[in-house]
Amino acid sequence: MTLTVLHWIPVFTRPDTVNILFDSFRYLANEGLCIYAYVILENHLHLIAQSEQTDKDIARFKSYTSRKLLAYLQEKNVKSILDQLAFYKKAHKGDRTYQFWQEGVHPELIQGEDMMRQKIEYIHQNPVKRGYVDKAEHWRYSSARNYAGLDGLLEVCTQW
Repeated sequence: MTLTVLHWIPVFTRPDTVNILFDSFRYLANEGLCIYAYVILENHLHLIAQSEQTDKDIARFKSYTSRKLLAYLQEKNVKSILDQLAFYKKAHKGDRTYQFWQEGVHPELIQGEDMMRQKIEYIHQNPVKRGYVDKAEHWRYSSARNYAGLDGLLEVCTQW
């Protein structure tokens, strides 16, 4: 699945903002979410995960992280990003000042081991294709490190 910041605004450019995502992932992992692969880029993330109620877990993730990220941006007075999140907010979101995540998650059912390998490779190659790193495992915010036998920042389920 893919989760995108509203209007592709680059928010995940500081360790503090990415750590908010990791904190939520760790909490949900303790609640039964199994994360198989992920990559976090400056304005979106790709995730392969499964739980008994994946849709509800992702809704919880988006709700928690949007609250925490908006509080962080307000605390740090990042007016340029907050102004954009207010400007691009969908009209039907009248109960709030800001919208953080784009609506939808874009899930895709993975059927079989070959498809799983293909999706994990695609996710891990994102920073390489963008020219950010030469090797996928060099990207700090990716499970490519785990799959390469290195310590990752987030524990993932590599047995599937």
